[in-house]
Amino acid sequence: MTRSHLFPTEGLVHLADIKPRSNIQVLWERRRRRHAHWFSECAAEFFGVFFFVFGGVGSAASYHLNPTNTEGLSSVFQVGMGYAMGVLFAFVVTAQTSGGHFNPGVSIAFVLMKRMSARKALRYIVAQVLGAYVACLLIYAQYRDVIKETEQALAAAGTLDSVLFTPSGPAGVFAIYVAPGTNLGQVFLNEFVCDFMIGLVIWAVDDPTNFTVSPLAVPWLIAFVYALMVWSYSRVGVATNSARDVGARLMALTVWGLDAGGGPYAAITALTNIPATILAAVFYEAVFADYNRTVTPANADFLAARLAHEQHSQGLPTADRIASASTEKVVEGTLEQV
Repeated sequence: MTRSHLFPTEGLVHLADIKPRSNIQVLWERRRRRHAHWFSECAAEFFGVFFFVFGGVGSAASYHLNPTNTEGLSSVFQVGMGYAMGVLFAFVVTAQTSGGHFNPGVSIAFVLMKRMSARKALRYIVAQVLGAYVACLLIYAQYRDVIKETEQALAAAGTLDSVLFTPSGPAGVFAIYVAPGTNLGQVFLNEFVCDFMIGLVIWAVDDPTNFTVSPLAVPWLIAFVYALMVWSYSRVGVATNSARDVGARLMALTVWGLDAGGGPYAAITALTNIPATILAAVFYEAVFADYNRTVTPANADFLAARLAHEQHSQGLPTADRIASASTEKVVEGTLEQV
């Protein structure tokens, strides 16, 4: 059943209507959209997680590799803001292409809720992990001299082996570790609760009937819930994102070898995010979602613009576009592109 008239697209202006393009651009965009859109989506997820990690881990490098804080700039607040700005820029640059998952837990939850295919989710997850891996490698290259100086200083003090793979060690800038003797049950609880809260916020801002959130506020709110978890719970040990953790762990293994594996804690940081995010999605849908509520005007405009984009991409006359488009395909939430 077609109900696309609920989101009227007549009169909307497309970029192609106002910005001139060369014939090569027109042909390339048409071919990319029809035959390689999956690559654009994966590139968007790659760069989305890249932004997230590049901002957050880069900020953590500035903090951990400057223990005396001689510049007066480093703090946990700075690290949290680094992650928040990374999330914000990820949404601004890439979310309109892929839908802005940037998190394997979100992609898997979408599969379980029939909002995307398992094949597409797998592509997303691979791109997400690769984005984190490349970001960490670049940060290491940029900070290489500082890291080597830190390692030399620790070696001279005879503490390199005991400090390297800890939260305060050079490897701890990238992969997440806990201090020896840490209660892993407590760490698991901390990770699960933080990831559940992040997932709850993601599903709340993804709800088109939520009158407290406009589409413009979504990137900011998701950015700051990540920052909040860093500010409040990073001392206990929190990863918040499986792609960030696995990509960074692979980078640490590449640079420092198998000793950088992280032991049992690595499984907690790599996997906890996924069931916590899924549970948050299920909880929101079961307890807070109400399909009798109306879509907010701001979200209706947003969904109409997305529907118009899909119709225009098909290259069909207006009447055929309306006949072929399905509102249900568009009203899948602001985190998933049609």
